[in-house]
Amino acid sequence: MSVFSYTALDPEGNERAGTIDAVNLDVAIVAIQRRGLVISNIEAADNASKKFGGRLEFFDRVKNSDIVILSRQITTLFEAQVSALRAFQLLASEARTPKLAEKLSAIANDIQSGSTISTALSHHGDVFTPFYVNMVKAGEESGKLDETFAFLADYLDRNYEITQKARNALIYPAFVMSTFLVVMVLMMTLVVPNLAGMLSDIGQDVPLYTKVVIAMSTFVSQYIFLIIILLVFFAVFSVRYARTDSGRMALSKARMRVPYIGDVYRKLFLSRLADNLSTMLRSGIQILRGIEITGTVVGDPVYEDILKQVSNDVKGGMPVSDAFRRHKEMPGIVVAMIKIGEETGNMGSILDTMARFYRREVNNSIDTLVGLIEPFMIVALAVGVGVLLSAVLIPIYNLASGF
Repeated sequence: MSVFSYTALDPEGNERAGTIDAVNLDVAIVAIQRRGLVISNIEAADNASKKFGGRLEFFDRVKNSDIVILSRQITTLFEAQVSALRAFQLLASEARTPKLAEKLSAIANDIQSGSTISTALSHHGDVFTPFYVNMVKAGEESGKLDETFAFLADYLDRNYEITQKARNALIYPAFVMSTFLVVMVLMMTLVVPNLAGMLSDIGQDVPLYTKVVIAMSTFVSQYIFLIIILLVFFAVFSVRYARTDSGRMALSKARMRVPYIGDVYRKLFLSRLADNLSTMLRSGIQILRGIEITGTVVGDPVYEDILKQVSNDVKGGMPVSDAFRRHKEMPGIVVAMIKIGEETGNMGSILDTMARFYRREVNNSIDTLVGLIEPFMIVALAVGVGVLLSAVLIPIYNLASGF
């Protein structure tokens, strides 16, 4: 199958643009003409991309915030009784990025060809997750698509907010540490070598810690390019390894072992897990299917593996609470709440309460972490700079005192 990009005129004379999957160009033309469109231009999508100037994928990707806004817009249009086809056509014409416009145009074309909304969305897995698609499918079956998209917008908004907060909490310390390392490298390669040469010429005896600093400076100055090459090699290797299944699992386990940080991530994923399940259950999706879908979108290999095993256990007839109890990563309070949900038949509400609890826990933990990081970083930088300045200034002071 190949992807073809086209522009055409509809029966009202409006210009339309989109993409279509077909085995060859002739089949693509016939399929487009069957939709009642008059083709003005069609070519392979890779050629269209090159003609556009070779957009960089990173700068043309669809962000989570775009999907949040899109879901809100769809909700508003459906509440206003706008048809699905017209809604996606309108959204495509007003899309924030070219790629999103392309995706929405393709979805509109699929709907016009007779596809359901969920089926049309499922063709674009790089933008719409299985969770999103299955939620829309449940909304189609229940006849409550406007409520479903409102649910999705609220869920994605919560998920986006809490994820961004967790990421932003790490930006400040990462920036400070990077600045500190740059300053240290500059001092080691520019300032300390000059001091070492001056002290060597004079024959001044220096303290032990100054000798250590000078030795480190000499090593860094002589092997700076080798160090940079090794660091680049290590970074590339780490990124590639982190993209493998074993690498993702190892990184996740290591992240969970970091004091305090690991606890924040654990609460984040538990919040996401509970939120996913509660949202799907309230939309009419069965618990087993909800567990399977959540396992594909929870965003952590450890919990993905847990949910996969839980799904297999539930298929084998085991109660959901007992299946979760087998995994030490699941807190006892979570298992107890799930068991209560099973006994009362109110699992969706129980999971929603649990999700809200963990969201508050994540917010509080991040606020505490941010509050602790700033004074800790100030003290650490002060000690580091103080040691380095002492190693540089004390020999100079001793030398000046000898005259």
